[in-house]
Amino acid sequence: MVILGIETSCDETAVAIVEERDGVFTVRSSVVSSQIAMHEKFGGVVPALAAREHAANIEHVFNTALKEAGITDPERDIDLIAITRGPGLGPALLVGLMFARTLAWKWNKPLVGVNHLDGHIHSNWLRDDPPGDIVPALNLVVSGGHTELVLMRGHGDYEIIGETRDDAVGEAFDKVARLLDLGYPGGPKLSKLAETGDPTAYALPRPMLTSGDSDFSYSGLKTAVLYLIRDLGGELTGKQKADIAASFQAAAIDVLIGKTSRAATMLGVHALLLSGGVSANTLLRSRLRELGTQLRLPVFIPDLAWTGDNAAMIAVAGFFAARKEKTVSWETVVMDANLRLGV
Repeated sequence: MVILGIETSCDETAVAIVEERDGVFTVRSSVVSSQIAMHEKFGGVVPALAAREHAANIEHVFNTALKEAGITDPERDIDLIAITRGPGLGPALLVGLMFARTLAWKWNKPLVGVNHLDGHIHSNWLRDDPPGDIVPALNLVVSGGHTELVLMRGHGDYEIIGETRDDAVGEAFDKVARLLDLGYPGGPKLSKLAETGDPTAYALPRPMLTSGDSDFSYSGLKTAVLYLIRDLGGELTGKQKADIAASFQAAAIDVLIGKTSRAATMLGVHALLLSGGVSANTLLRSRLRELGTQLRLPVFIPDLAWTGDNAAMIAVAGFFAARKEKTVSWETVVMDANLRLGV
């Protein structure tokens, strides 16, 4: 089966062609057009501008993906279209959905709507050694907009057992990066700077680490960094910035690992999965592997190429979604900017 994946939930216009054979997925092309440079001056993504850029870029990205995949007759060669229908920025999602619906109608092809987070989870099926059917599995989903612990009983069969009560961990990384004047996008820059700092330099809180549940909270940690910078006074030195970044990162990841450990033990899962943009964080990847060794559980982490928003992961999730749905039609797929897993 050849699947066309389309992703426009935020500020990346992405199209991919993925081929499935006997449960093995081969990415024939994956094209991503980023809008980072455009949104940098605003310090964050502006939904209306993002939608405008998606509308301007999507046809070119689509044609490039077809060319790289060697597809000259998509109406003949594409078997399924998968589109992100939520969660995300409403105007941005709508651009991708209308484009996908038009193609499905024109070619008379099945169209399946995919939850963006389901896509991130299925980025682990783009590995050389995918998880297969190891369930139940515990997914730690971490990004700029989401921090969730998700119990997976099967493809598309999810239960959110813990989530952030305020800031997502990626959002906290970005906000602390702004406090340190690191530029945009801040999260990756903060993580890079943290590699040169001392994670024990400053005592920062681990919010909700011992709360007894699986929820997260990062607004308090962010505020603690704000107060720390205020108390240090004056212009921060390069060493101070690096030490603050390292101390913040250590605190944030301690909570992620602690909560994951408790939930995995409580639920008796058979595997640990990591996904989302923050899954590119080197320290988090290392700490989760260590946790897997301690708990004697296999750990699956997506290749770095698939940690950010991309359409290949949407294609894979769409394949599994289409297998479960009896009717897959362009007429029934609708956008939901607040879409949740397991609903």
